[in-house]
Amino acid sequence: MSFSVEVLAGIAIELQRGIGHQDRFQRLITTLRQVLACDASALLRYESRQFIPLAIDGLAQDVLGRRFTLEGHPRLEAIARAGDVVRFPADSDLPDPYDGLIPGQESLKVHACVGLPLFAGQNLIGALTLDAMTPEQFEVFSDEELRLVAALAAGALSNALLIEQLESQNMLPGSSGVFEPIKETHMIGLSPAMTQLKKEIEIVAGSDLNVLIGGETGTGKELVAKAIHQGSPRAVNPLVYLNCAALPESVAESELFGHVKGAFTGAISNRSGKFEMADNGTLFLDEIGELSLALQAKLLRVLQYGDIQRVGDDRSLRVDVRVLAATNRDLREEVLAGRFRADLFHRLSVFPLFVPPLRERGDDVVLLAGYGAK
Repeated sequence: MSFSVEVLAGIAIELQRGIGHQDRFQRLITTLRQVLACDASALLRYESRQFIPLAIDGLAQDVLGRRFTLEGHPRLEAIARAGDVVRFPADSDLPDPYDGLIPGQESLKVHACVGLPLFAGQNLIGALTLDAMTPEQFEVFSDEELRLVAALAAGALSNALLIEQLESQNMLPGSSGVFEPIKETHMIGLSPAMTQLKKEIEIVAGSDLNVLIGGETGTGKELVAKAIHQGSPRAVNPLVYLNCAALPESVAESELFGHVKGAFTGAISNRSGKFEMADNGTLFLDEIGELSLALQAKLLRVLQYGDIQRVGDDRSLRVDVRVLAATNRDLREEVLAGRFRADLFHRLSVFPLFVPPLRERGDDVVLLAGYGAK
């Protein structure tokens, strides 16, 4: 494979640096154009049998105002139908929708094109298109590498669409809605840092977004997770806790996903894992940065497809679980070091929260002292 861990990590981290969705989308396709050395790239949203450009790089600006119907653009229709990476050869009979739309190359036809359909579960939500004037430009990249790129792009688009839906339901700032205050969770503090944190908790609690909670040891990340769960529609269902740092590698998979009788020595009966226990509720994974890369891959699959496999079982079980994860590590650094998967980092950090240490909370120390003296 010609993609390095550093390249994939860089793409994932760029997606987290953007302030708004549009900024993140633009960073994504600009980075891809550099990594793949293509002449043009575009991120498209799928809606009502048409593709709507969200961000472009290397294409004429008027592309952003266009709507590409499937009926009028057979190459895009092929991407929508494919369900996987689509490579169009230079001599393809299907016209490229961007012919004549690459500035400075208006008289030339695109010679190489790759289409990546983007899915949220089984639903087509968009596409990523990559174009080059050199016929062999994308041959060096395997389908598996391009699928990884598609997974990162699909995650970014899916999260953006979900947040857009929340905004339309008066659940985020900028709407006219009124937030319900979070229930009492012993989150003591009136400092600007804590006030901002409580506001962010109220924003995200009512959604179904995954949340990554960062902060030093002892800052109260578990309290934040409890507040999010209590303020969510899942509050009537379980909040299940798992400390990933306390899991020996030999039992970690069974703790997460369960096992069947006879799966290993000592497995004398079937046992549900934490994901099954948290079905229709919330799973809080504390110290997620301690999970092995092998378990990270299995966790990623659950986040992508919503199914698990008990150890020793060939059958898949569907689960509906919201994941809250906490860490005292800098996961961006862990990704760059190859100790944490870039795609899992991107899936978890949809709505990152940071719990400030006490030294950054001003007079909150007085309030905490008073609370402790009760």
